[in-house]
Amino acid sequence: MHPAFSVLVFTVMSGAGYGLMTLMIIGHLAGLPQLLDSSVLLSGGILSLALITGGLLSSTLHLANPKNAWRSFSRFKTSWLSREAVFAVLFYPFALAYLAAVYLNGAEVTGLGLLSGIATAVLAMVTLFCTSMIYASLKTIRQWNSSLTPVNYIALGLMSGSLLLAAVQALVGDGASTSLTSLALTLVVLGATCKLIYLFWIGKPAGSTINTATGFTQASVRLLDQGHTSNGFLNNEFGYTVEANRLVRLRLLMLGLAFVVPFLLILAANTALLVIAAASAIAGLLVERWLFFAEARHVVRLFHGDQTV
Repeated sequence: MHPAFSVLVFTVMSGAGYGLMTLMIIGHLAGLPQLLDSSVLLSGGILSLALITGGLLSSTLHLANPKNAWRSFSRFKTSWLSREAVFAVLFYPFALAYLAAVYLNGAEVTGLGLLSGIATAVLAMVTLFCTSMIYASLKTIRQWNSSLTPVNYIALGLMSGSLLLAAVQALVGDGASTSLTSLALTLVVLGATCKLIYLFWIGKPAGSTINTATGFTQASVRLLDQGHTSNGFLNNEFGYTVEANRLVRLRLLMLGLAFVVPFLLILAANTALLVIAAASAIAGLLVERWLFFAEARHVVRLFHGDQTV
């Protein structure tokens, strides 16, 4: 699949924002001392909303006619995209109510703060899950049609959110928090594990072949007409191909930026290094998301010359 940069920004930034808001609220409501600071909560909440809003606005840029984006709300019963849109909008009033409660009452947990906080955290994870299911529900792309897709989206969203939370708390609070850096370390390891499992799984030769697509399974099949060879939509979007050597280099870059560098920097528990760790993870996840699209192989490729997907 041809990666659309606006979608990469959308999924990475909104995922980090939802992860940040969720972890911050859970830590606050659980009474984590480092998060009993209204300045930290408000700073984290504003950053989260900025990331989510920027991501959602970016998601409309790849549309041929962005002003028709409102149509995404019209198919809630059958479309994961519509569900994502609806829950993304529902998230805002609860998130704003939670931040308003923090602004008015400080870090003290009130009834409004408790209820709106729980609703915000739940809606954040539901929205992120719906985003992942837009891709996981597509049976025509084996690399996406797996429970590993939502697992990775949620794990990486929480991972990037934890790094941002540790960085915000270190900048606005009283320096780096051992609890938050330990949480970030744990989620970096979890995120790396989920991603490596996904990479191993998509590397297994288990997709459709030209034989299974045509139903002729008793002998080799060769297409006499491989479909359009011009730069049409199917070729540009579904026939996008990247050289194997380049994919390997990008995978190594992704693993280094998203996981190895943040892990090593977190160990220092230094404010400046925590900010760099979060920035490195975001950059690495942009590469990860580019690979997520570039390595996806739609079954339509079988009718354009590919022997297997």
